[in-house]
Amino acid sequence: MPNFPFLLILLTVAAVSGDDDADPCAGRRIHIRRLPPRFNTDLLRHCGAASFPLSDPSSSATSAPPCESLANHGLGPRTHPRTRSWYRTDPRLFEAFFHRRVQEMGCLAADPADADAVFVPYYAALDALPYVLDPALLDASGSHGAALAEFLARDSPRILARRQGHDHFLVVAGSAWDHAQPLGPQESRLWGSTSLLRLPALANFTFLTLESRAWAWQEHAIPHPTSFHPSTLPLLRAWLARARRSRRDTLVLFAGGAARPSRPNIRGSILAECANRTDAACVVVDCSNGRCARDPARYMRPMLRARFCLQPPGDTPTRRSTFDAVLAGCVPVFFEDLAARRQYGWHLPPTRYDEFSVHMPKEAVVFGGVKIISTLEAVPGHEVRRMRERALEYAPRVMYRRHGSSEELREAVKDAVDLAVDGVLRRIRWRTSALEEGRPERMYTQEDESVEE
Repeated sequence: MPNFPFLLILLTVAAVSGDDDADPCAGRRIHIRRLPPRFNTDLLRHCGAASFPLSDPSSSATSAPPCESLANHGLGPRTHPRTRSWYRTDPRLFEAFFHRRVQEMGCLAADPADADAVFVPYYAALDALPYVLDPALLDASGSHGAALAEFLARDSPRILARRQGHDHFLVVAGSAWDHAQPLGPQESRLWGSTSLLRLPALANFTFLTLESRAWAWQEHAIPHPTSFHPSTLPLLRAWLARARRSRRDTLVLFAGGAARPSRPNIRGSILAECANRTDAACVVVDCSNGRCARDPARYMRPMLRARFCLQPPGDTPTRRSTFDAVLAGCVPVFFEDLAARRQYGWHLPPTRYDEFSVHMPKEAVVFGGVKIISTLEAVPGHEVRRMRERALEYAPRVMYRRHGSSEELREAVKDAVDLAVDGVLRRIRWRTSALEEGRPERMYTQEDESVEE
């Protein structure tokens, strides 16, 4: 007669052993492509050179020494000797910081044949600076990235050929618009931009950019880096607690350029409405001429005292201020969907924006007579508190924790890098499975990649 209790014990042990033997890196192995230093670390050595300046854009306003942004693997120097979470971060060095974070990941594959994805540590935005800053190189800006493409095709070509580049990804510290100019001598070149995303050799790569185009297929937007980079869970919790208990005496805050535009637009409407108020309902933090670039206290302190933070589009739809506001618990107010909802689906669920933000169509404000302050004054206090709490719940998803952070923090929350890599791996799995199934057309009909939380 079978010994059923004994069999039950064996089955239980087998199940537990199976769980223990499960590969935590299955589908998550990343190979870091080895590149010559001229494509990454050598670019940092030219800081301050006349032909390749990487000095602080606000140095005239802050008296900051050139190139100090290179400290702490691109996070920049601390804002104060006693702070452990706040840095004067230059977003142009985001690629170096992201590279450092990928090097810390636990599922790295030395052999590219074992990898599910290939990370290309190319400092693209830094390599673009000569084309962006030197008008004499305007006609040559179409060659940005061509040397990288040539190297990848020549050096160990099997890595690139294995999946036709669909498993490769890299980071660009800037907007996709700045690197998507058409190729060809017949095309008029737009100063300040390159054609990196138009290179045929890189067409199958996934680009992580700080802003994507409306019809993006190659790239996916990830949050702009802020100045908050905690290294431990208590530091993160302490900041969130401060944001929750902060007294909110200001109704509306706008941090940005304070110059009145020559034509009607949403920024002009905001500045005009705030100028007409005699009370403290609207506060404008003037960030003109780089005043806020490396001084987060200038805008974060007012954000902690404000209930709503206005996020009008500028030269491009997205703003770093959006993520500063989320971290401060200042409810973002958007004026178009492309400012965030249609950009950051891996980090902020698109269907949940009404839970932590307010949307006001810019056309209704500029041409329809809708008043921003009156509209926001009408939002009940309990609704504002609910949105603030929801924003703070999402705050860890849009922050970039410091490299070398504690194991407790790494296990407790996924930050913007973690979620970006998760999203890349999902996209690569989709594309490579379509290739393996002989249905490449399926890659072009990819379902919504956003993650609902």
